[in-house]
Amino acid sequence: MTDLSELDRGAAPGAADPVKVLLHRHRELCERAVDPLEIAAGLEAHGITDRTAARFRHRDVFSLAEELYARVPRDADTASDAPAAPDAPARENDRRRSVAVLLLPLLPGTLCAAALIALARTHGQTRLYAAAAGLVAVALASRSATGTWTCLLLAYAVLGDGLLRTAVTGGPDGLPDGTTGGDWPLALAPLLALTLAVAPATWTAGLFLTHARRKLAASRGLEDFAASVRPVLLGTVALFLGALAALVALCAPFLDAEPVSPSVLALGALLLVARLLTVHGFTHAPRVILMLTAVAQVLAPATVFAARLPGCAALGAPVEALTAAWGPTAVPVLACGAGASILLVHASRTLARASAHLRPEQAR
Repeated sequence: MTDLSELDRGAAPGAADPVKVLLHRHRELCERAVDPLEIAAGLEAHGITDRTAARFRHRDVFSLAEELYARVPRDADTASDAPAAPDAPARENDRRRSVAVLLLPLLPGTLCAAALIALARTHGQTRLYAAAAGLVAVALASRSATGTWTCLLLAYAVLGDGLLRTAVTGGPDGLPDGTTGGDWPLALAPLLALTLAVAPATWTAGLFLTHARRKLAASRGLEDFAASVRPVLLGTVALFLGALAALVALCAPFLDAEPVSPSVLALGALLLVARLLTVHGFTHAPRVILMLTAVAQVLAPATVFAARLPGCAALGAPVEALTAAWGPTAVPVLACGAGASILLVHASRTLARASAHLRPEQAR
């Protein structure tokens, strides 16, 4: 991080060339940049704001970055190091990579649908094998988009509501049997909808990145960019939730479920915003919020079971009252909704910074 107090000394009125001081401190960034936008984002990442740019006799960071870019020597040696135009094999590799990016997100939903079909057509021990194989296949296909806490949230979406409902009524008396009508019923529609939603989540995240970089290119100040990118973020979340709602409505008739599921939408919003932050390099807040949300959901049925111990009846009272008033889905709606709201507020600040849209090699 640049010491701003030292920058202030370099930009003092008596300094003959204050920009030269800044160029010396950030020469590597300026030499590596392919356009002034990269310099602007890099300067912001080092704590330089539009107000700081004014001390260097510029109206904003973008104007300052343009001067820095122009003042970096770019002789014939530098030009010779520029990457050559891509040849035919390189273009073919790019085309294959684009196809993979387009089709690979469809794999988790496809494998989950196949696993559910296998469950519907098997019985007894064969059903157990089919469920285990489907679980492993979906987990492997989703490994790049999920972590431990995400998997726990998905597990609660399948098992949690049924467990909480039967726990409040004194059960369950046995383990899940792979059906939606057993003593411990499974909710398969949320799992299918959420695995199918991996595709629109990936595509909308890419759409957000593309639009954010366009806004960065069109902006003339950091505050201008922040104001223009926040509606893009909210539009991305709204677009994904619309796609997820459509998937829930599509899956519901085949799995005897409700066509509208607030708990699935809340979980989907949480996972999408966590993904947006993670792919931009901000992993701490998503990891903490996902952990807290998963723990909160697991604690809900745990308190109901703990209330059965002598003298501990009060432990389960809040969850039992909530379930009696709004049903077991109130737990994931509140937990995931709160987590999604917190992350969205965090993302509206973090992803509204120009430096958030630097590539990893540009941020150094």
